[in-house]
Amino acid sequence: MNFRISMLMLAVLILIGYQQVKSQSNTSYNGWDLVDKAGNIRKPADYRDRYQALGTFSVVDLNGDTELHYTYASPGAAEYYRKTGKFADGAVLVKEVFATDHAQMTTGDAHWATGTKVWFVMIKDEKGSHPGNPLWGNGWGWALFKSDAPDKQVATDFKKDCLGCHIPAKATDWVYVQGYPVLKSK
Repeated sequence: MNFRISMLMLAVLILIGYQQVKSQSNTSYNGWDLVDKAGNIRKPADYRDRYQALGTFSVVDLNGDTELHYTYASPGAAEYYRKTGKFADGAVLVKEVFATDHAQMTTGDAHWATGTKVWFVMIKDEKGSHPGNPLWGNGWGWALFKSDAPDKQVATDFKKDCLGCHIPAKATDWVYVQGYPVLKSK
């Protein structure tokens, strides 16, 4: 009897371990967990801990101020991109835009991130999931969050609020992939 209970316990532990490994290798990209039925997108709370850093752009704005644009991708998105040359349906990109400070250092004029200015969130949408929603189109769901209300999505129309900055990246599915070294083959 003791042997049967031990074998049953062993079988249960093996199944639990298998489920944990299986869930860690899930390739659903889970972007749809961030979208309600109407197509409203919320910013993932844990992107800095769970998402993969794709790369950083240093951008000098029209006033001569430097911003740092950090971009993260949902788990598995970069690997899928390297294999296929495109983002998987449901993949999430989060771009966090920082103001910067700078000073002359022994290495030169150094700039570093200070406070977050805005977040942009994009969710790949192969199926055209929300055709009546003006924040969905061109294969993506689009969202904008500002630092003074970080949980409130403020974009109203992706064509007006988002697409203008992405026109130079139209040929690469509206994403500036040249600045993301982890998308290149290893």
